[in-house]
Amino acid sequence: MAKEWILNSVMNRFQLNFKRNVGPTSESIRKCSPKNLEEWREYYFAKVKPKEHIIELGKKLYVKITEVIQSEVAEVTEQDCIDYIMQLVIDRTYDGYVTEIQTIYGKLQNILDVPIQAAPDEWDRLFNVDFFIQVGDRYIGLQIKPVNSGIQIPEIFKEYNLQAETHKKFTEDFGGKVFYLFSAKVGDKKEIQNKEVIDEILQEIKRLTD
Repeated sequence: MAKEWILNSVMNRFQLNFKRNVGPTSESIRKCSPKNLEEWREYYFAKVKPKEHIIELGKKLYVKITEVIQSEVAEVTEQDCIDYIMQLVIDRTYDGYVTEIQTIYGKLQNILDVPIQAAPDEWDRLFNVDFFIQVGDRYIGLQIKPVNSGIQIPEIFKEYNLQAETHKKFTEDFGGKVFYLFSAKVGDKKEIQNKEVIDEILQEIKRLTD
């Protein structure tokens, strides 16, 4: 299994299985409509690429593995591996988290058509608020929670209950409520999962405006 993974990875990296090297295999086998493997093998070598060409590709693959890949592997140090794992687990996870939050906040700003600002660090610590909307001299708090298969909704609601007192204090100090926005990946895009909160925020803006 490991050997097949290496062969497949190197073949793809150096594009030895691309159409320019092995010909239009999918199209060719449909033209051939073979009744068995041997019939397809004979057709391929006669009509698509000669057997000698495929053997040469195999030899080229061997050279890539034994010379190019082997020399690259020899250059990898233990520190390289530690740094890579650190970057993957810490840095890239954080970058993805920040990107998701910024995407959701940007979409919400367009929908509400009001400025949304990042909360000061003090508000984050004291009130568990990520962003805010200013309405006159009062403020609405927003907290964005990315949701995925590793974070269950019950866990988030448990956290919400723990933060309820800080959100209540925010309302007492600044007049507006604090709203949770759950974001989830839908296809390749980040979407607000609890879209009903948008109407609730609009109603709160109206309440503070009146």
